[in-house]
Amino acid sequence: MSRLTILIVSYNSRTDLERSLQSLTRPAPAVDHEVVVIDNASTDGTPAYVRERWPLVRVMVSEVNLGFARANNLGLASTRSEFVLFLNPDTIMPPGAVDRLVSALDARPDVAVVGPRIVDGRNRPEVSFGAMITPWVELRQKLLVWGNDRGLRPFTSLVDRMTRQAREVDWVSGACLLVRRGDLVKVGGFDERFFMYAEDVDLCASLRRLGRGVLFSPESKVVHLRGRSAASAPEATQEAYRRSHLAFYEKHHPGWMPVLKAYLKIRGQLPDIPR
Repeated sequence: MSRLTILIVSYNSRTDLERSLQSLTRPAPAVDHEVVVIDNASTDGTPAYVRERWPLVRVMVSEVNLGFARANNLGLASTRSEFVLFLNPDTIMPPGAVDRLVSALDARPDVAVVGPRIVDGRNRPEVSFGAMITPWVELRQKLLVWGNDRGLRPFTSLVDRMTRQAREVDWVSGACLLVRRGDLVKVGGFDERFFMYAEDVDLCASLRRLGRGVLFSPESKVVHLRGRSAASAPEATQEAYRRSHLAFYEKHHPGWMPVLKAYLKIRGQLPDIPR
């Protein structure tokens, strides 16, 4: 049994996935590990390509797009390692990054989850952790991301300082999230109500309710080339985001649901919600 399983959910992201798999093999992490790709009904030939190009990578294929949470739970159920690293296909792991994450978790038995410092393709840090989402925290987070993405100095300076210090936080980004399997099993994995977006925040909230810690560890750095698979279906991505947004507030802040629904309705963005 491998000590670590690296799970990558892919949807029409073959080019990015190749970069990610190259970064995981040249050189490979020192920790004993396996890599599993869960393909969400891609139409770009991803499964056949990965099997041919990366014969040591196990490929699981879904006939339908299961979304991020459900697909990762499928991969989780098919593996048995001590640790699980959930990784986006549009990430690049520099040498040693995976091993530093494992070391950070080994050093903190009280911690269930650890996330790295995430930077974009130009080496600019992302806002990849934060406080539990509430309307006010979400507004602050979006403002911070907006200013940082546009390179506005007060925002970029603040994000750079924030992401250079190890700290316990409420959540870390699911783009690269290392977790102990034992803790995952206790909370039942990802909540499958979230097709994509907010599932990482929700998972960390469930683990914190068990009294387990969530750690941001800047000693490990990961490159994130954001939104490549989302860009292939922008309308569907936005619809999925709004559904997950509503599901999150219904679960964690039900009192805000009428306000959120009214806001989305005014903007013409309220999705149909199955009953």
